[in-house]
Amino acid sequence: MRRAATIARGTATAPSPGLADVWAHPLLRCMLRAQRARRRLDQRHPWVLDTTVVLVVALFSLPDLLSHSRRGPFGEAMDRGQWPTPVLAAFAVAVVLPLWWRRRNPTVTYCVISALLLVQWSLGVWQQTGMAVLVALYSLALHGSLRALGWAAALTAAQLVLAVGLLAPVEHPFLGLFFLMGTTTAAIAIGLTLRIRRLYLATLEDRATRLEIEQDQRVRLTTAAERTRIAREMHDIVGHNLSVMVSVADGAAVLATNRGETTADALRILADTGRQAMSELRRVLGVLREDQGDERLLGPQPGIRDLNPLLTRVRAAGLPVTYRTTGDLDSLGSGVQLTVYRIVQEALTNTLKHAGPDATADVTVAKDTDTVRITVADTGLGDRGTRSGDAGHGIVGIRQRAAMYGGTLTLGPRTVGHGWLVDVVLDVPPGDHLP
Repeated sequence: MRRAATIARGTATAPSPGLADVWAHPLLRCMLRAQRARRRLDQRHPWVLDTTVVLVVALFSLPDLLSHSRRGPFGEAMDRGQWPTPVLAAFAVAVVLPLWWRRRNPTVTYCVISALLLVQWSLGVWQQTGMAVLVALYSLALHGSLRALGWAAALTAAQLVLAVGLLAPVEHPFLGLFFLMGTTTAAIAIGLTLRIRRLYLATLEDRATRLEIEQDQRVRLTTAAERTRIAREMHDIVGHNLSVMVSVADGAAVLATNRGETTADALRILADTGRQAMSELRRVLGVLREDQGDERLLGPQPGIRDLNPLLTRVRAAGLPVTYRTTGDLDSLGSGVQLTVYRIVQEALTNTLKHAGPDATADVTVAKDTDTVRITVADTGLGDRGTRSGDAGHGIVGIRQRAAMYGGTLTLGPRTVGHGWLVDVVLDVPPGDHLP
């Protein structure tokens, strides 16, 4: 345990300096930049790399076309004078040209090149362009089917043994066969290595993506749990305080009634307002309580019919309100009715806060074919600067609720007389009406 702790402390305090030096080497940085540039070029213009490979392999056929005899690394292979130059050039082009499709169809490319080489070797022709089969095997190992690669490796080995031993015998067959088998194995091994590297990188990228998604989900779950906890605490604390306030208001109302005081009605309205606030608080925050399950009973959201009790409470608070409606408002959907209720509630709350004494308000809700217009106008003389800003949550809430239905909001001083005007027009499609 002590040794493990020492190793852990050493790892944490003394990172390996060699790795950073290797990655900071200028040659390695140049190689990485060149590799990224090549990848970007290959993604934009893939034909450039394919054409370059064809041209490079074709250049190896020039010594065969310009000299009368060719000596390979394993001895004399053929006499240049047996075949004319055009025939050798045709053989070279036929073997090299299929490499242009090596990445799009590696299996067919290998089969075509292998067949052409078998024909050449049968005619006693050895050319440097025979390395095209190595490029084809490399592409098959990198891009093609692994089952096809196994058959291709076995077929290539059989062809090489047949060619070196019978079809185009060379001066040193064992040396030639060793050289050809080694280069064939190297081509396949390089292709498989790069294929495994690509799969490994793809696995790492997929794992990084999944870890990022899991981290985002974990953050979302943590945020949701924190919001639930805060909502639960708000429900408990605010609900408790409202309960105390309602109880005190009820007791004060009873006491005022027994004494014959005129404040009894105001205290009853205060108690009723507190009860409604508790009901809405339970409805909005209580749904987040996990311990209630499916047994919690939720009341309906307020609608058009709840405007009358709202206006009664506002009038009792000292603001005379005139209320008019036009059209069949009861046919509106519950979502639209809730939006209308909240807009009127926020506008009247703003009037109570800023209109000043001796102010009056006029509320109009008019329904047309596909629109609902809510107008709340007051005659207050309050400070316009406190009512025109967007810092208050009430004005922001009205804007957001109007935007939910693609509505327009007109907010500002009245053009005739003094006071403030809130004019909201909601677009209500036929689907938002009750059947």
